Amino acid sequence: MGRPIRTRRQATLASLAAELGVSRTTVSNAYNRPDQLSPELRRRVLETARRLGYPGPDPVARSLRTRKAGAVGLLLTENLSYAFRDPAAVGVLEGLALACEDAGVGLHLVPASPGREDLAAVHRAGVDGFVVYSVPDDDPHLAAVMERPVPTVIIDQPRIEGIDRVGPDDAAAVTQLADHLVALGHRQVGVLCMRLGRERNDDFVTAERQSGAHFHVQRTRLEALATAFSSAGVDWATVPVVERFDHTVDDGASAARQLLDAYPQVTALVCTSDILALGALAEAARRGLRVPLDLTVTGFDGISEAERSGLTTVHQPVLEKGKVAGRLLLSSAERVGPKVITLPTELRVGRTSAPPRTVEEPWFGG
Repeated sequence: MGRPIRTRRQATLASLAAELGVSRTTVSNAYNRPDQLSPELRRRVLETARRLGYPGPDPVARSLRTRKAGAVGLLLTENLSYAFRDPAAVGVLEGLALACEDAGVGLHLVPASPGREDLAAVHRAGVDGFVVYSVPDDDPHLAAVMERPVPTVIIDQPRIEGIDRVGPDDAAAVTQLADHLVALGHRQVGVLCMRLGRERNDDFVTAERQSGAHFHVQRTRLEALATAFSSAGVDWATVPVVERFDHTVDDGASAARQLLDAYPQVTALVCTSDILALGALAEAARRGLRVPLDLTVTGFDGISEAERSGLTTVHQPVLEKGKVAGRLLLSSAERVGPKVITLPTELRVGRTSAPPRTVEEPWFGG
């Protein structure tokens, strides 16, 4: 029978202090308040700690003592991979990470997949505050965040009285885009929009669903389009709107296919995101449509791929959005009352918008 394996007992703060002949406060300061020690003493503490296998102060115990977790929580009600796949989300995440880096705090992602209510992820998140990124107003994870006694900043949506928020003026931005299309002469338009609620609906959207959308950014953009085109004499009830629950280029292509199959007379597709618009461009190419001669396509966000494609779109500063939200959260203790920051947008007219085809210009699509 072999001899039992003996393992060295891990050093503790107390045993390290005894080894060095200093107080436990001195050892703690070597990690948490190095300015309180001479460089030589701090070097000796850290070298001895490495030799004895002392891992450093327990972060859990420290957080209990200071009542600070040293981290910001980002709530997004999507699968975790979405934060690293969607270009606009990546920009927001990068901006928020930069703000956290500047402040010397960590970033804790709290994903809540659609259709799965994991409120425990919110309840157990060890964070000093939350940034909520674009969720519906009836989301239970949002309600769980509101129950936590920590500061919260919302990016884009929803609007909640008394809560800090960062985002663009969606109504003004979309109105400018719609006015551009109206000025070009478009009256037969179709719309591709992102999800309007927590339940899946990959189909045409009724007026009731538009007005009752729980994602207020999408609702606001649709309302702005309705107002602008109604002012130009277009009956909004006749304008087809197709919704997609998932936000991918393939979903944009399938939405464009569904709309154009049913309404081949449409001369412009207004998409509420660049991702959907890129899918619409792919579907137009598949049909042999000339963009913009046969079909105008527009987007919203201003992501780099849209710029490379020459897409006519509304540009919003997504990286700045994340950075401003992070700074707003981290400075919340220094002010009184909620703050709403409206970020600027810019209509960038690209190669995908032009006057509609005329009778003299036959449509070669099929």
